[in-house]
Amino acid sequence: MASIHPAAEIGAVRLKVSDLQRSLAFYREVIGFKFIKEMGNRAELSASEGRPLLELEEIPGAAALDRRRTAGLYHFAILLPSRKSLGLSVRNLIRHGVYFGQGDHWVSEAIYLNDPDGNGIELYADRPRDQWEYDARGGVKMGTDPVDVEGLLELAGDDPWSGMPSGTKVGHIHLHVSDLAASRVFYCDVLGFDLMANLGDSALFVSAGGYHHHVGLNIWAGVGAPPAPESAPGLRNYEVLVPDRAALDEVRSRLAGADVPFVETREGSQLEALDPSRNAVVVRVRS
Repeated sequence: MASIHPAAEIGAVRLKVSDLQRSLAFYREVIGFKFIKEMGNRAELSASEGRPLLELEEIPGAAALDRRRTAGLYHFAILLPSRKSLGLSVRNLIRHGVYFGQGDHWVSEAIYLNDPDGNGIELYADRPRDQWEYDARGGVKMGTDPVDVEGLLELAGDDPWSGMPSGTKVGHIHLHVSDLAASRVFYCDVLGFDLMANLGDSALFVSAGGYHHHVGLNIWAGVGAPPAPESAPGLRNYEVLVPDRAALDEVRSRLAGADVPFVETREGSQLEALDPSRNAVVVRVRS
């Protein structure tokens, strides 16, 4: 079974929100994204390089959502380039009075919070790969211990926070799904991600190129959880970037071979499909 190209990674995430201006203020002032442009009910945000990392779409009259009972976004994860940049972000959260959770996952240190609509966000910094440990099957070892928050703040010191630094990207996305086995088939056998770790029979972590995970999948909202309503805030879609048309052609071939419906756009350089829980995935050639 062929794997997806090892250079594949997560691209932009597109979220539905109930109030565009409120969300823009949050993602700029609290998270640190840079504004690119606004287009009617949508807006694009980036880190310092200007490549869109987040698109917000206002849904008029968006209904509140109980995310513990539907498939969809658990969180999207913003990978910061250093531990110090994570410390600076933590200090900014504290200054804004934002509640956050945290977890040291051995391969990374992570901070968790929600946007004004309850969309989950992770801010994290990886440990060097030569510090990651692996099990006998080659899977990466991940757990959850307390983060040394005081150490992060000490590392940040009094340096100014100026938002997302150069090198910031979306490191991974984590989804509630309705069927873990069907999700494994879609993400591993069809898209071609490699299984890197599992958490009993409740969560899987898959990646390209040996990364700890590009996609997390869990059934914590319940087996058979229905898709979130279209009118609710949450995930519109997310991108998987591949380096060239040959890598995209391999994904296209596997989708067709598995009879998974997909739509081609951008003159065939982009594919969009739904996973078994109806989470939308856009696979495209990196610009």
